[in-house]
Amino acid sequence: MHAASATLDALPATLERFDSRSGSLLERAVFNHRRLVMLACAVVTLVLAVLAATRLSLSASFEKMIPRSHPYIQAYLDHRAELRGLGNALRIVVENPKGDIFDAGYQKTLKQVHDELFLTPGVDRAWVKSLWAPGVRWTEVTEEGFQGGPVMPDNFDGSSATVERLRANIARAGIVGSLVGTDFRSSMLVVPLLDTDPATGRRLDVRALSGALEALRSKVEAGGQARMHVIGFAKLAGDLMAGLVQVGLYFGLAALIATAIIWAYTRCVRSTALVMACSLVAVVWQLGLVAAFGFELDPYSILVPFLVFAIGVSHGAQKMNGIMQDIAHGAHRLVAARYTFRRLFLAGLTALLADAVGFAVLMVIDIAVIKDLALTASLGVAVLIFTNLILLPVLLSYVGVSPAAAARTLQAEGDAARDRGFNRLFSLLARFVEPRWASVTIVASALLLAGGYLASTRLKIGDLDPGAPELRADSRYNRDNAYITGHYALSSDSFAVIVKTAKEGCLKYETLIEADRLAWTLQQVDGVQTTLSLTNAVRQITAGSNEGSPKWLTIARNQDVLNYGAQQASVNNPDLFNTDCSVMPVIAYLADHRAETLDRVVQAAEGFALDHTAPERQLLLAAGSAGIEAATNIVVRKAWVQMLGLVYLAVTVLCLITFRSWRAVVVAVVPLVITSVLCEALMVALGIGVKVATLPVIALGVGIGVDYALYLLSVQLAQQRVGVPLAQAYRSALQFTGKVVVLVGVTLAAGVATWALSPIKFQADMGILLAFMFVWNMVGTVILIPALSRFLLPTRA
Repeated sequence: MHAASATLDALPATLERFDSRSGSLLERAVFNHRRLVMLACAVVTLVLAVLAATRLSLSASFEKMIPRSHPYIQAYLDHRAELRGLGNALRIVVENPKGDIFDAGYQKTLKQVHDELFLTPGVDRAWVKSLWAPGVRWTEVTEEGFQGGPVMPDNFDGSSATVERLRANIARAGIVGSLVGTDFRSSMLVVPLLDTDPATGRRLDVRALSGALEALRSKVEAGGQARMHVIGFAKLAGDLMAGLVQVGLYFGLAALIATAIIWAYTRCVRSTALVMACSLVAVVWQLGLVAAFGFELDPYSILVPFLVFAIGVSHGAQKMNGIMQDIAHGAHRLVAARYTFRRLFLAGLTALLADAVGFAVLMVIDIAVIKDLALTASLGVAVLIFTNLILLPVLLSYVGVSPAAAARTLQAEGDAARDRGFNRLFSLLARFVEPRWASVTIVASALLLAGGYLASTRLKIGDLDPGAPELRADSRYNRDNAYITGHYALSSDSFAVIVKTAKEGCLKYETLIEADRLAWTLQQVDGVQTTLSLTNAVRQITAGSNEGSPKWLTIARNQDVLNYGAQQASVNNPDLFNTDCSVMPVIAYLADHRAETLDRVVQAAEGFALDHTAPERQLLLAAGSAGIEAATNIVVRKAWVQMLGLVYLAVTVLCLITFRSWRAVVVAVVPLVITSVLCEALMVALGIGVKVATLPVIALGVGIGVDYALYLLSVQLAQQRVGVPLAQAYRSALQFTGKVVVLVGVTLAAGVATWALSPIKFQADMGILLAFMFVWNMVGTVILIPALSRFLLPTRA
């Protein structure tokens, strides 16, 4: 900002009178070697474009979505080989819309589905469950003792005899509500997935798996004799990536909107085209670097190119506006480019650093997908320093702006002097430096802040709706989830506590009693449908061994009885404990995965584990889809506060370095705080919880929103420091950078608002929230900065 005093009146009249040796070392290195700069940028663009086109991939990983270092997740990962079905698994229901599951044609279709899924790459075949799986068995007590076998009769051919045997086996197996629908019109396949494809050794391709499931669905439903319903992380991730096909359309729409707004302001084709081109070059660089470092795009980081482009347009518009004003006052385009570089480079650099910090603080969140988003976004912001702060002024130093655009700039200044046209708005905004207007504004802002804070106290962590909140309520996935929830007693939201003992320790009476007490404790929690553990099977087998008498539905103290019960349980329910009986889960099936439900279950399970863990027995939380989500919510809740603290600390430090005035820092940061609180209140009003998808929004809004204050205040302070009164200094700042702040605020909001059209709900939510923050940060900047300046920066700052 050392050159801010170089006003328009001090511009050299001709290029010959300009001293090319003036300016900072960076300015001389850039503008005295313009061709070399353009050549270097062209080479880098070409190389990174090739990398982006050939190496960049789109994927999603179950493990990247979970906080791996959280104790719950570590416990699950340490024992996941023994807890198949309690992690990444698909639940596939085949429905007979014209009859029941005992129809021969339906069973033929179900067998085909089972066989195709069994052979699908990435499926953990040993743990697949369905009516056609030999491991799904029935047991009954007879006069001769226990009898049992596979639920599906041998040589099932659809005859009345085999159908009756199947009907009886289903009843004896007790799988109605778990593997068979309560109305007997559908049955379920539980398909655990491996993390890697054993054939290739590569990570499971959920996009390809989702495509295979859709192909299978089309085949099954082609004749109208059956319907398929599929839920599970892999299908959800596949649906998200399928929805991302439309992302390119939204990117194009956002680019068209930004181009139209910038052109409407300048009416200069050449400068508008350069601003857009340099912003697109930044996107190419960012994607190329992501590919070069071996990263991938996922449903969350795919939004980053939008933000990089929007931020590039913001900074590019400021540089173009400065050059246009200088050319309008008679400066040569090279001189105009260099003087604009002097005036705005530091403000632009600080603003981009603030943007980068807004992204970088997300690295503290222990979720790989958020860390990847933070890293890719930080790379994108870093390249903007070269493409929009350096390359764009160099290109504009060659092409300048059209004479008509320069003439309109002079006309606008004349209108400002006569208070005509758009400048009436600036005259109105300038009144906010008056004591009365400033006082009313600050009081109104304080009331708005208080109201927003009261509303934000109701903000929830985690999901607020059933199903997958990442997708819209009427999406195929959520309709499938609603069907399965309505027709099966055991939901897909399972919360498992891992009971870990020494070898064969889970057979001991003391361990089984503690597991039984834990199951009873969880059953008392509101939102828990039922529980399942080895103790259930031991009770039933003990009673069955004693003529089925209900009085023997107990856990006997005799070790031989317990051993026999566990041995029989392992035949029909091998997933109730591991091979050496050192690990067994106590599973609670939840009515939903809402934040309140998970909080209640976690509180009950943690309290029990704390009181009942002993040296010979550990109670470890947590496995199951709901257990993993509970751990994620805990990490998100902690990261939410930590992230906001770090982003505001970083923005405050950067503003202090730039303005060298604590008063100016307060003026710049207060509008951001108010907008952040109002954004939280908006999340409450829209029913949006804080989770992985929405966690970055506030940090991004603060990091990008501070750009407005940096550009506006830097000019205002430079004027005040040479003795210009506050009112005049603020009016000059509005004329030079403030009108572009308004323009950019509208442009950014319009660009991200197009996300609201996305079939992916979390993208639509992010678009709405970011558009709100961009607009309110802009409004807060142009209204609150003069009001606060009246009391904090009345004279020289």
